[in-house]
Amino acid sequence: MACLMMAMLMLYGCGEYQQILKSKDPDEKYQKALTYFNDKQYVKAQTLLDEVTSYYKGTDRSQDVLAYLARCYMGQKDYQSASEYYQAYIRNYPKGNYIIEARFQVGHCYYLDAPDARLDQAVTKKGIEFFTQFVELYPESPYAEQAYKEMGELYDKLAEKEYYSAKLYYNLGTYLGNNYLSAEIVAKNALKNYPTNKYLEELNWIILQSKYQQTLNSLEEKKLERARETEDEYYSFIAEYPDSKHRNTAERIGKEIKAMLDEYVIGQDGAKLALAVAVYNHYKRMYQAKRL
Repeated sequence: MACLMMAMLMLYGCGEYQQILKSKDPDEKYQKALTYFNDKQYVKAQTLLDEVTSYYKGTDRSQDVLAYLARCYMGQKDYQSASEYYQAYIRNYPKGNYIIEARFQVGHCYYLDAPDARLDQAVTKKGIEFFTQFVELYPESPYAEQAYKEMGELYDKLAEKEYYSAKLYYNLGTYLGNNYLSAEIVAKNALKNYPTNKYLEELNWIILQSKYQQTLNSLEEKKLERARETEDEYYSFIAEYPDSKHRNTAERIGKEIKAMLDEYVIGQDGAKLALAVAVYNHYKRMYQAKRL
């Protein structure tokens, strides 16, 4: 019995919708579109709104139709179409009743459509661009807090992409060149461009590891300088992230670099001593030769 009642209601609903579609009254279609929208029947609402768009063009209701069309696409999770309609609203009604919503939702659509960090981030950058404009124009808006939050997440996505790039270079090692240097440069640029991202520790860790590997693979004439740079990076990392999951490995790097520097100092002292002995013996021979 319950299934029969449900089927009858569905048939009635379909019949009612078909009747509205055939109606010649745009006001009736518009009002029914709002009813469907409120019932989350976004496809039906969108279809009816599309049909009355041309009728209301140039009237006060035109901006309502455009705004609700954008909302319908949001409800269908078609964020690209929703963004296009909201941007059309911004162009046509820069001081309209829905302008704050429209400007926020464009950034929000890009945020929702932003791809995985490993892919091209053009959409992510567009989202940041629109959110930046929004918070500058409407810093006190009820949407402002969410705009800042989502913009921060988009920046994190850009930083994540740089992190993956740096990690890739590091994993390539010395294949076809000094990829450790490339990893260091990419990681440093990410820290410079996105100073508050959530990958700060991992980016700094890549920098420390890259400097360490460059020291190990360095020519003798550059090894001392690079060892000192690695030691500085080690102390900075430990100070900034004392509870890092990389702490043990970092400590091992620090010990190896210290031993390397200590060995160099000992070697230098030995060389100085040998030089001093050689100079002493040289002058000693000269003195003895004069006496003869």
